[in-house]
Amino acid sequence: MAINFIDEAPQIIKDFLLYKQNVQGRSSKTVDEYYIDLRTFFRYINMSRGLCDSSISFEEIDISNVDTKLVSTVTLREVYEFLNYILRNRGNNHAARARKTSSLRQFYKYLEKNNFISSNPIKELESPKQKKSLPKYLTLEQSIELLNAVDGPYMERDYCILTLFLNCGLRLSELCGLNYSDIRTDNTMRVLGKGNKERVIYLNSACLSAIKSYMKVRPVEGLKDKNALFISRNHNRMSPKTVQALVYKYLEKIGLNSQGYSCHKLRHTAATLMYQTGDVDIRVLKEILGHENLGTTEIYTHLSNQQLKQASEKNPLSNIKPKK
Repeated sequence: MAINFIDEAPQIIKDFLLYKQNVQGRSSKTVDEYYIDLRTFFRYINMSRGLCDSSISFEEIDISNVDTKLVSTVTLREVYEFLNYILRNRGNNHAARARKTSSLRQFYKYLEKNNFISSNPIKELESPKQKKSLPKYLTLEQSIELLNAVDGPYMERDYCILTLFLNCGLRLSELCGLNYSDIRTDNTMRVLGKGNKERVIYLNSACLSAIKSYMKVRPVEGLKDKNALFISRNHNRMSPKTVQALVYKYLEKIGLNSQGYSCHKLRHTAATLMYQTGDVDIRVLKEILGHENLGTTEIYTHLSNQQLKQASEKNPLSNIKPKK
């Protein structure tokens, strides 16, 4: 459920959120995350400066006092103390702290640019270093096994969902947001990605076959959302939670439920298989996945042990032996 920041947020934060949403075209989910991050930070400021009743819980701290004067007095030291607080007292991991850091930097950049403040007190703020690890993905054999595991009364629908995940590299939100009309007669699919950015994905024969089979059994009567492509048993648009449960069910069926796999890992899988075995150029992969930066795409392009072995063997010095 979306947060109603229009009613809750102080005016200076509300102005920033409306700018992000209406001018920069950020999604409602992203704008809500900005608000949550800023609300958490200014609750901390009120708590650490003794500006609120010490007997109330952190979640009850009111931030209506946040105005131009207060935001201009924030120091870089306070921000680092805040990051320490959310690490030690609220259990925020690297990703959560990095996101809050980004929200604060963007907020203060907006304030300075629009002359709410004369100088940016947190200009030198650095993001917490995140632990870099290769994302998990299914092998080609595991992917085929997952597709073969599909059964039950909604077999055509479930198979189509898994096929689109594994062939198109969709995000969970993108798949749930697909409409009936997004499947086009020219064998392409319109996808609405992050920041409301559209992209077109070309559907291969596996996708077309799966979609055709599903369309034969897709409900048409009593739909609560006639536009939705994927319909739940209650004749509504399938929610992210429902799709996640579906994916977990089949992952568990092939013995991968406890190994950190998820809907997003199927996106990793699609990208990795296209890059490793499909010989897809990384720049093409970037467009398929809907990434803004090539650097983001690179985390999906895992190199297999075989590729590493072949690269080593192709070194022109690989056959040089010491003189006897």
